[in-house]
Amino acid sequence: MTQTAIPFHFMRGGTSRGPYFNRADLPADRDRLAEVLIAAVGAGHPLNIDGVGGGNAVTTKVAMLSRSDDPLADIDYFFAQVSVTERMVDFGPTCGNMLVAVGPAAIEMGLVPVTGEVTPVRIRAVNTGALVEAQVQTPGGRVSYAGDTEIAGVPGTAAPVALNFLDVVGSRTGKMFPTGNRIDVIDGVEVSCVDVAMPMMIARASDFGITGYETAAELNENKALFAKMEPIRMKAGELMGLGDVTKSVTPKLGLIAPARIPGAHFTTRYFMPWDTHPSLAVTGSQCLAACAIAPGTVAEGIAAPVTGSPEMIHIEHPMGVMEVLVTFTRDGNAFEFHSAGVVRTARMIARGEIFVPSHLMEG
Repeated sequence: MTQTAIPFHFMRGGTSRGPYFNRADLPADRDRLAEVLIAAVGAGHPLNIDGVGGGNAVTTKVAMLSRSDDPLADIDYFFAQVSVTERMVDFGPTCGNMLVAVGPAAIEMGLVPVTGEVTPVRIRAVNTGALVEAQVQTPGGRVSYAGDTEIAGVPGTAAPVALNFLDVVGSRTGKMFPTGNRIDVIDGVEVSCVDVAMPMMIARASDFGITGYETAAELNENKALFAKMEPIRMKAGELMGLGDVTKSVTPKLGLIAPARIPGAHFTTRYFMPWDTHPSLAVTGSQCLAACAIAPGTVAEGIAAPVTGSPEMIHIEHPMGVMEVLVTFTRDGNAFEFHSAGVVRTARMIARGEIFVPSHLMEG
């Protein structure tokens, strides 16, 4: 079988990893692009044995970068969620964890020049239109991956990458509460449909018969839980104006419960949506934080109260705690969410060429 080589950087961004490509090196046609990514990742097998995927939704992600024509951005970041066991690619969502490594990858690819000890990289998330500024450590004119920042779910420490998310409200639907309600009742279950950085359906863990403190492995074994969640998620997607979400990973799903770790505002279990995230998505953390501080949502009475803006929201998840710095305005029941920021880490694991069957690249 004749194969074609595609240059790539293999990066960890936050608690996800995958190949980062220059968009110009890939097919422009969306259907052909999907076939190339399926081949590169090895989708359609639980171990992704014929590609670079890792057999989990957080390790079958792909980032595609290009210089942006938007005057507000340096880099366009186009994300693809490749399925593990199915030959399927979802271009609908974005991924905040993979976004963490976009700045370092863009510099490594020569798409963005180093401008000092810290290089700001303005990123447009193509899938949602969100704007993010990343602060990348570049002492001596090169990306540094060494540092003292630790994030839950990743061993060791690394250089910090600070992300400030702008215009995150209504990322896909144009509204923070796209159904017009802060609580909707679907199949007898109260849910909050929220669109901040990532459209999500958020509910109380207890309403789905769990504590919210289970491990990801325990939840993945709970087939009855997924059988109950998915029909409700699909109806929530329709109510949010997302159409038929049967084969879409959005809206994502988050179940919340009171925090157990001292200092945390609440705990969550985040679903992608057909399996449990081992920790927590960056975009999901912003949506959950917004839900937690907005009055009248399912988080009221569960999340610890906040004193004012800005506020650092501490979200407990299966592997520790994620911190989200939020700014907002709240006056009684009136609420407006402004921005969210996180500090994460990234690392370049490998770079070189991925080989795919040549017929996929023809034309």
